[in-house]
Amino acid sequence: MPTDQTENSHIREVGKNSTGQKCELNECMPIHMKPHVCELCNMSFSQKYRLNNHMLIHTEEKPHVCEVCTKSFRKIGDLNKHLLIHTGEKPHLCDVCNKAFAQKFKLNYHMLIHTGEKPHVCEVCNKSFRLKLRLKNHMLIHTGEKPHVCEVCNNSYREKCALKKHLLIHTGKRPYMCKVCNVSFAKKCVLNEHMHIHTGGKPHVCEICNKSFRKNGDLNKHLLIHTGQKPHLCEVCNIAFAQKCHLNDHMLIHTGEKPYVCEVCNKSFRRKLRLKNHMFSHTGVKPHVCEVCNNSFREKWTLKRHLLIHTGERPHIREVCSTSFGKECLLNDDMHVHTGEKPHVCEVCNQSFRLKVHLNRHLLIHNGKKLHVCDACKKPFKWKYNLKRHMIIHTGQKLHVCDVCNKSFTQKSSLNKHMHIHAGDKSSREKSSLRKHMLIQMGDKLHELHM
Repeated sequence: MPTDQTENSHIREVGKNSTGQKCELNECMPIHMKPHVCELCNMSFSQKYRLNNHMLIHTEEKPHVCEVCTKSFRKIGDLNKHLLIHTGEKPHLCDVCNKAFAQKFKLNYHMLIHTGEKPHVCEVCNKSFRLKLRLKNHMLIHTGEKPHVCEVCNNSYREKCALKKHLLIHTGKRPYMCKVCNVSFAKKCVLNEHMHIHTGGKPHVCEICNKSFRKNGDLNKHLLIHTGQKPHLCEVCNIAFAQKCHLNDHMLIHTGEKPYVCEVCNKSFRRKLRLKNHMFSHTGVKPHVCEVCNNSFREKWTLKRHLLIHTGERPHIREVCSTSFGKECLLNDDMHVHTGEKPHVCEVCNQSFRLKVHLNRHLLIHNGKKLHVCDACKKPFKWKYNLKRHMIIHTGQKLHVCDVCNKSFTQKSSLNKHMHIHAGDKSSREKSSLRKHMLIQMGDKLHELHM
């Protein structure tokens, strides 16, 4: 049997709070038990005021209102934290880099950057995160869940912030306004980018080649060119990429997914940009105009390639024989001529090729497949290019139009030959006339022999 003294000492031990200071027993006891139970969801609390705060979730009541912007909160503590936005006060200072924060929990998160600690680990793929919320959102990738649904169009999103951004499309709200030209934007980050137009600023400069960028993220991506770093690895075929977006695009090759579909002709694309450029074929719009000769192009890269005609620039130089090329891919292909290298090897017969496209064509010999079938006459073709050329027989389309005289051709090669007429190039016409002449002469001789 314990003595009264022992019981009293036990009460005294319980009657100490976490700091070791004395407190009333009836204040400390609820820490060790949760007597206050919510009648709606059976959640229990150690103290009654916590239950009262919890009940506001069910009633959706937000009694604490900000006098500055009228935003309302369930808890007075949340209102006090919010008020720091208006006062600009940031009392919590980082000892390492002196960055200040309005709220202590934000300082705590920030400190993890300096320590490098990522305590929240995904059990599926072992990816780690600094914030628990980031892990929670990441888990939805594995489950495929998109819990945040738009009530207007039923689009669903993994993260609440993504839904909020999406809702601006329906509301038409553009809360972020440029003070210089009064143009408004739905997102603050877009406003920040826009401001560089007025300042002319590209504050983020590469120390290696002095190229400047508007955004720090763009500079970081650019630096991978110099370092040669490719941190994003495909788990299927081990190809590495400098940027995650390029890996994501690449993964669609393995899945076969083409999520971007043209509403006009139902053609599908792996990348959104490809669909955007494809749409110009229906609208006939060529937004990229050459300032020298006013030729217009559907895609920006085509304009860039065209400009090399005017500048005479051939930026890709072969060190072996000093031949220069307008395209880097042509330089790479040409280098194999000098080195004799044929890096692409057939696994069936060990035949090697300089170009991967040649290996792909060769492989069709082994598998005997003719993958591309004409929908009109069911004729099969090994190569998509040949199918496209064949389809013109059925459609009668003449897609290749001369910009000078509007004459149209079924094949691009025919258009190229035709262009020599306008360019004043006699060599092509002479070559054609010589060919005709030779055929006539050969025909005459064959006729004599027959006689």
